[in-house]
Amino acid sequence: MLTSEIEHYLREDLGYNDVSCTLVPDMEAHAVIFTKEDCTLAGLDVAKSFFDYLGINAETEYMEGNTIKKGDVIFSLHGSSVSILRAERIVLNFLGHLCGIATLTRRCVDIVRNFSDTKVACTRKTTPGLREHEKKAVIAGGGDPHRFNLSDSVMIKDNHVKMMGIESAIESARKMASFTQKIEVEVESSGDALLAARLGADIIMLDNMEPSAIIDTMTTLRKASVPEHVIIEVSGGINLGNLDEYAKTGVHVISMGSLIHQARWVDISLEFLS
Repeated sequence: MLTSEIEHYLREDLGYNDVSCTLVPDMEAHAVIFTKEDCTLAGLDVAKSFFDYLGINAETEYMEGNTIKKGDVIFSLHGSSVSILRAERIVLNFLGHLCGIATLTRRCVDIVRNFSDTKVACTRKTTPGLREHEKKAVIAGGGDPHRFNLSDSVMIKDNHVKMMGIESAIESARKMASFTQKIEVEVESSGDALLAARLGADIIMLDNMEPSAIIDTMTTLRKASVPEHVIIEVSGGINLGNLDEYAKTGVHVISMGSLIHQARWVDISLEFLS
């Protein structure tokens, strides 16, 4: 994390007159950060950035993506008592949020693995300013980050199609995109999926389609001898309750905005030791 980012977050939390943290004597202290529930770890590098900036020695035996149990100590901290108090809430907020994303992602990946090796991906439905960290948390949970931003690839969505039509949109994308950028087209029917494939789309997203319709579309594409390099992705309305049905469809990627926006924070705490 950049120094400017660290200072931004500290400024937001400390304000101009931090009496709370300076009530205690500034002395060498030992504290631990531990989890109150089983989880998958993410955000360790973010936490370490704050500890390093504040001169706190932070030791951990874990790595991103490790699964830990309730009561396990994530970090052992040594340093200024005031500095540890100032780092506490920011670090716990990041860890709680990012571990929550990683834990939900790991759960979804495990469900899909019962049926196939289909990738589980997140989307651009992220918290402004936190996308980098939220997507890295998905990676820690075994998921795929999808696009980090609009420049990573070209996605032709329903609104593009409404204004231009699939053929014109793909033609324009092929003219404007770099050879390094894949072109993805969002469709809602087997016919449009086949059209997108024939027009040279690299990725076809089947949006808001029921599993039965997806299976029919996959059959249609196979019968049409769509090139094997074309990636088939599904998205829209997929959650823990129906994920297994989508995992059975034979698609290459299942993308879920819920990996981030529906992830519950993990309960993580800091405690000073005597």
